[in-house]
This record gives sequence, C-alpha cells and structure tokens, in this order.
Amino acid sequence: MSNKTAYDRLVDWFDVKLGFSKTPLKPIPDFTLNPIYWLGLLLAGTFALQALTGIFMLLYYVPTPTEAYSSTTYIMNSVPLGGLTETFHLYTAYAMILLTFLHLVRNYFGSAHKGNRDLMWLAGIILGAIVVGFGVTGYLLPWTVISKSASDVAVGFINFFPTGLANLGKFVVTGSGSDASQLTTFLHVHTVFLPLALIAFLALKIYMYEVHGPAYVAAYGKPKTGKLYGWFPKIFLYAIILFSAYVAILLAASSLFPLALPPAYSPATAGQYIVQPDWYLLFVYQVLKIQAFEGASAIYVIAGLIGFVLLLFLLPFYDRSKRKDLSQRPLYVTIGAILVFEFITLTIWGYLTPGQVIPNYQAVLVLGGVAAVTAAVLAGVYRLRRKTALSPKPQQSLHAASAVASAKITTQTRELSNGFRMAFDSIFTRFTAVFAVFLAVASVSLATLVNMLPNILASAPIFVLAAVAFAASSFFMCRMLRSFVLAYERTVTTQ
Repeated sequence: MSNKTAYDRLVDWFDVKLGFSKTPLKPIPDFTLNPIYWLGLLLAGTFALQALTGIFMLLYYVPTPTEAYSSTTYIMNSVPLGGLTETFHLYTAYAMILLTFLHLVRNYFGSAHKGNRDLMWLAGIILGAIVVGFGVTGYLLPWTVISKSASDVAVGFINFFPTGLANLGKFVVTGSGSDASQLTTFLHVHTVFLPLALIAFLALKIYMYEVHGPAYVAAYGKPKTGKLYGWFPKIFLYAIILFSAYVAILLAASSLFPLALPPAYSPATAGQYIVQPDWYLLFVYQVLKIQAFEGASAIYVIAGLIGFVLLLFLLPFYDRSKRKDLSQRPLYVTIGAILVFEFITLTIWGYLTPGQVIPNYQAVLVLGGVAAVTAAVLAGVYRLRRKTALSPKPQQSLHAASAVASAKITTQTRELSNGFRMAFDSIFTRFTAVFAVFLAVASVSLATLVNMLPNILASAPIFVLAAVAFAASSFFMCRMLRSFVLAYERTVTTQ
C-alpha cells in the first residue's frame, strides 16, 4: 500500500500530465533559498503583470491629447475593477523599478559580474535601462498636468546636445513635435518597442543563467548542505509562494490606497504646478537644481550621467580581480556604498525641495558630508576587521581555567541557541497559518508607508514604525518559505 499523501499524489498527477520534472532547467542549490536571489524572477513576473494590466487598459485608452485623460478617468471610474487595475499597474511599475535597483545593488556587491558572467552583467544593465524607459514613456500617457510637464522637461534636456544630435533625438522622441505626435510616439515605444527589447534580452539572460547557474554570494547566505533541488516540485513551490506573497502585498496596497489622478494638462493649469519628475529620476533633478549646474551648465550633469552609466556597463572589463568577498574589495565596496547613499540622499532631498535652487555650498556640505561619513565608517569597519584578524590568540597555558569556563559557557549558549532555533523552525514549519498573519502585517504596513509618502516629516515616528513592521514581517515570511521547502525535503528523504 502506498504511503504517499494527498499532496504527493497531486504533485505526481501534475507531473504525469504536464511533465514538469522533465524540465531542462537545472537543479537549484540550497543557498538560493533566499529571496535576495529571486529578484530577477520577481522582475520577470512583474513585467508579466504589467503586460496583462496594460493590455486591459489599452482596450479603453484613446491616445489623443483631447481624450487621453478622459479615457483614463473612464477606466478608473466606469470600467469594472478599472480603478484597481490602474493603481496596480502604477504600483507594479514602481515595484519593477525598485527591484531593478535592488538587483543591481545585489549583483554589484556580490561581484556577480566576474568569471564568465560578464555578458550577463551587460544584458542586465541593458534590461535596467529598458525598465527605466518603461517608466519614462508610461508616465506621459495619462496626460495629466504633472506627467506632461515633467515629460516636456525631460525632452528639453535633448537641447543640450550638439544641434544635429539634438534634432535627431527630438525627432525620435516626439516625431513632428506636436502634442499628438509626442503622445503617439511614447505609446508606441511603451507598448511595442520596449516590450520586444525586454523579452529579447530577458530570454538571453535566462539562457546564460541556465548555462552558468546562480552566482554564489557568501554575504547573502551560505550553503547549508550543498544539496541541489529539482525545479519541480520544491523550487517551483518556493517560487509560487514567494511570488504570490509579493502580488498579495501589491494588491493590498492598491486596494487600500487607490490612485488619484492630478488635473488634466493644459497650458494654463501647468503654470500652477511646480514640475518635477517621478521619484526614480529625482536624483538627477536634484543635481540639476544645484546653482553651479543651472542653464547651459546642465550639459555637464547629462555628460556625467552618461559617463557613469558607461562605467557601470563596462565594470566587468576593468574590475578583473578574482576576489569576490566584500572583505577583500574595500575600494569597490566603498565606492558602491557612497553611490547608493548619495542616490537615496538626492532622491529624498529633491522630494522635499521642489523648485528650489540649491546653493553651491549647501550641495558641497550635504553631498560631501554623505560621502565622507560613508567612507569613514567603512574605513573603520575594515580597519577593525583587519585588527581582529591579526590579533594573537591568548595562550592556553596562561588562561586554562578561563578557557575551560569559556568553553562551558559557549557549549551551553550553543545548546540554548540550538534549542531556540529548533523551536523557531518548528513554529515556521508546522504552523503555516502564521504566514497569513505576517502577510497581513506586511500588506497593511506597506500600504501605510505608501499613503504617508507625501507627508513623511509630519508623522516620522509612525512612518518608521510601519517600515520596521514591514521589514520584520517580510523577514519572517522569507524564513518560513525556506523552512517550508527544507522541511518538505526532509520529509521526502525519510520516506
């Protein structure tokens, strides 16, 4: 008589009918049972959600300056679930950009560009540029006073390039230059050219990933057993639960805090608003507001941004050291940390100072201070680590009694720690209903954060509390996912 559970029989049924276990996808090592390794999958899934919601909205959207705004409001107010779809489309677009940034940071600090993965890095940077292109082109389509004015400012940057290049760029971006031509061009780029480019480079990167496998990064989780897990059912189940939790959080935020459109664009209405780009381009906007870069000097900011992107793109070709551990790469870690903190500082600063010209001395103090503090803190960390590694160990003969006592305390501490860990794993393995509690906490706290973004300073304590609650609940959900998969593997092994 078979000892298989109903779950095992259901898995076998799907496997027989669909052949999931015969997939050409390689088995996954156990160290990837950590959501930080799954940002690429979440990005691909988010693109699929963007495509589905975008196609739904295209059924009702009219891409003309006179009807773009009214058709958008019609979708939100008259089409069943239209308001939720519009909001979900916006939030998934933001999530896609944020995941792209996190994916870049993870790969940079994890040295994922080294070895034979240089072309994967190049494909990833191109995919990141495509994602930002989605945000820029999609921002204009509702034809609100904010989106149209911000898009006009972005197009205006093309004028800083040489005349011939500027004319070509404006023709590519806006066509004949009329509002109707600009809207149509942005729509075509957003719905045709960028999706095709993303699918092509995503397929290329997935192929290279299957060839080279996941990049092991010690800082993000060490192998537990060195075991490999087949894609079906273990890894497939892990991915489904992780993506489902991710979608649930986005849906909760979209339901609790629906999108409210600004007024429709008109020249008269545009004069009543301070124009600034969406949050993911605020760092460029803030640099351009610095007194030294006003007017024609803005070309230096544009040139610097292009140079930075090129340096990032070519990273595998000049960072050729085989060292991957963070402790062995102080220079690159410091540079990366400074850039990350400068990006965050400029984004928040730009949000809090719309339309304000930043004096040169203030820019030097703020940006220079962030760079100096980051560099000083990391230098102290590396110096302390080096000092700890080089310090001589105490001799056993001089401290025998102390060493024995210390060993006993260490053993007791380890036993107590193991006991807590076993209890912890037991809770998260057996009581899966707890997952729903953490998912609800994460959803509510994320929705609270989104709702408080326009007025962070007025309620900073609550904002911090909500951020801590979201981070903690997300951590526990991730731990549960890992424990669930490992517990299933142990169960199957012992049968």
